[in-house]
Amino acid sequence: MASSTPKPRLENKVVIVTGGARGIGECIVRTFVEHGAKVVIADVRDDLGELVCKDLGSDESAHFVHCDVAIESDIENVVNTTIAKHGKLDIMVNNAGIVDDPKLSILDNEKSDYERVISVNLTGVFLGTKHAARAMIPNCNGSIITIASDASITGTGTASHAYTSSKHGVVGLAKNAAAELGKYQIRVNCISPYVIPTEIACKFFNIEDTSSAYSNLKGKILGPQDIANAALFLASDDSGYISGHNLVVDGGFSVLNPTFGLFTWPNYHQ
Repeated sequence: MASSTPKPRLENKVVIVTGGARGIGECIVRTFVEHGAKVVIADVRDDLGELVCKDLGSDESAHFVHCDVAIESDIENVVNTTIAKHGKLDIMVNNAGIVDDPKLSILDNEKSDYERVISVNLTGVFLGTKHAARAMIPNCNGSIITIASDASITGTGTASHAYTSSKHGVVGLAKNAAAELGKYQIRVNCISPYVIPTEIACKFFNIEDTSSAYSNLKGKILGPQDIANAALFLASDDSGYISGHNLVVDGGFSVLNPTFGLFTWPNYHQ
């Protein structure tokens, strides 16, 4: 009789997840480990990263390396450590990102704040993609995934100029990298989530009740697991011919026409 247990979709795959110590990144780490992957968590939050590894219970399943993605030597060290420990790198998830203060007027934005966000959200992804490619090219195989945002395809006026610029930028970077790296059978894609009611998002959008996050799909709220599931798809062989794609996970929010009167930010409740 055949087993009813589905086969792990990332069995023996080696993965790096930046920003994997909490939030979406942590959910991706746990989902990937559940599907048989060996994951290296790269984050600046040493205590949280170590706790996730301890909870997963095996150094082979999850290993933590301190990493500031805006520092090239840190990214290079994570990739080198992964190769030394596991002998290869199959999947890179560029998840680490930050938000700045919600100053929606460009006149209120400081150059230093803009550059800080760009250094993590865009330059960090560039460095992650660069050094992942360095490890993957000799094996002619790999999947590079960047967590972008719904802000990568819209200009809603609800996110800062720095954040919106960075998320548009990573999509362009992924497309350019996909065009270059296809000859090495390396796929490069993005995932663009809608608002997930994490602690950071609730503070940014001034949401007091996390259950009241705005949704175009009535009765449904986007959560970290939805993004982890999308990442699992793009990391696995199920998406073997998908590259240069920006997978938007927003329940159709980005196709709403506000002139229909269905949506008024930020008090949208169906």
